[in-house]
Amino acid sequence: MSILTVTNLSHGFGDRAIFDDVSFRLLKGEHIGLIGANGEGKSTFMNIITSKLEPDQGKIDWSKNVRVGYLDQHTVLERGLTIRDVLRSAFKYLFDLETEMNSICDQMGEASPEELEKLLEDMGTIQDLLTNNDFYIIDAKVEEVARGLGLEDIGLDRDVQDLSGGQRTKILLAKLLLEKPDILLLDEPTNYLDEQHIEWLKRYLNEYENAFILISHDIPFLNSVINLIYHMENQQLNRYVGDYENFLQIYEMKKSQLESAYKKQQQEISDLKDFVARNKARVSTRNMAMSRQKKLDKMDIIELDKEKPKPEFNFKEARASGKLIFATKDLVIGYDEPLSRPLNLQMERGQKIALVGANGIGKTTLLKSILGINFPVSGSVEKGDYLHIGYFEQESRESVQNTCIEEVWQEFPSYSQYEVRAALAKCGLTTKHIESKIQVLSGGEKAKVRLCKIINKESNLLVLDEPTNHLDVDAKEELKRALKAYKGSILLISHEPEFYREIVTDVWNCESWTTKVF
Repeated sequence: MSILTVTNLSHGFGDRAIFDDVSFRLLKGEHIGLIGANGEGKSTFMNIITSKLEPDQGKIDWSKNVRVGYLDQHTVLERGLTIRDVLRSAFKYLFDLETEMNSICDQMGEASPEELEKLLEDMGTIQDLLTNNDFYIIDAKVEEVARGLGLEDIGLDRDVQDLSGGQRTKILLAKLLLEKPDILLLDEPTNYLDEQHIEWLKRYLNEYENAFILISHDIPFLNSVINLIYHMENQQLNRYVGDYENFLQIYEMKKSQLESAYKKQQQEISDLKDFVARNKARVSTRNMAMSRQKKLDKMDIIELDKEKPKPEFNFKEARASGKLIFATKDLVIGYDEPLSRPLNLQMERGQKIALVGANGIGKTTLLKSILGINFPVSGSVEKGDYLHIGYFEQESRESVQNTCIEEVWQEFPSYSQYEVRAALAKCGLTTKHIESKIQVLSGGEKAKVRLCKIINKESNLLVLDEPTNHLDVDAKEELKRALKAYKGSILLISHEPEFYREIVTDVWNCESWTTKVF
């Protein structure tokens, strides 16, 4: 049975087409991985099917009474609400039914026998709905999901405004899972989850009976939960049965067959044109030439899709730093309250360090304290000599009103426009992306603009806070290669062991320093 039917969908931003006549059907129980390079329109597709965005053309038909749950990381949580309040709000429709049942009880005292019979019938129906939907064990269910995603350790009575971006995403995900919609739409849910909670989500989705559509560039995670791939490329959406590896095999085979057919046809076209040119003027061969020309005119020309630019990340390296990169003396990080015990850490030239651990324990705060962006609660940081730092922030700080060109030009005013365009193109951005405003770009394209600014500035220390969030598979692989080749020092926060394992010389587990119990 079809839950969602998309027919002849076309959409674009300005003169940049995203979809061209795309059709799609989602069936009950399908577990779909929606994949494609940055900027191909995956999040736009989610926004269109959830009516957040109106398509230029096409029809979106949901079957009746389908409850859709969408993990949208831009949702704002209201100050004054606790984590428990937000999670319990997943059952609002049941609390509304309880209120209705209480109202029926109030009416019974003054009801006639006929009215009483009707009220009792209505009350019985509501009572069955409440029982069948586990209304009387809501708190136990809230605590079970909260425990699975590590929210219970933060404290369910904490105000949601006091939390990190990663913790807020966990709350939205937990609320969504408690709502048990008929279809889950998940846009990069693992971006802010640590390894332990990615494992929990993996188990949850494997046991999930309803349908879901998942956007993720975390291939091991994607492979472990989906049974269908929809690949978005060149304004089209194509379906593949199986996991990512199976998709890749078939995709490469189809691409190879198309290229082979294209070469064969181009040779045939060349031969036919040559024959026509040589023989159309001669009376004796004119008919044969006309026959070949007709064949040429009727030919269905094979066209190859334009190759997307592959990113090339080559970090410009500054002169070597001093032997010491930084040393902390009894450093306590935090804001209103301490997030760590006193830390005495040291990093030396040539070290490549991954900071790992659960969300909310202060990994980003530690980076900012080392860089001098945040003031510590107590203690001090001594930075080494001759440091040239390239810092990639987890949250974007670009001016959304700027185009990509303007954003990079502000950073490098001595560059010519050609040099700015070339620098952005090397990061895998097309001409249309380069001329677009930052605000219309996807998360992955924005990350590439930020990387462009770091790559083109000489550095001997890279401080990278979750640099792979939103990056597509090709960009992630290229970044891994570039960081392995980088001769400077690296301080990196990442929740993807597949990414950092081959890059780093040391792994620091921040959970051993934190004042939090996670």
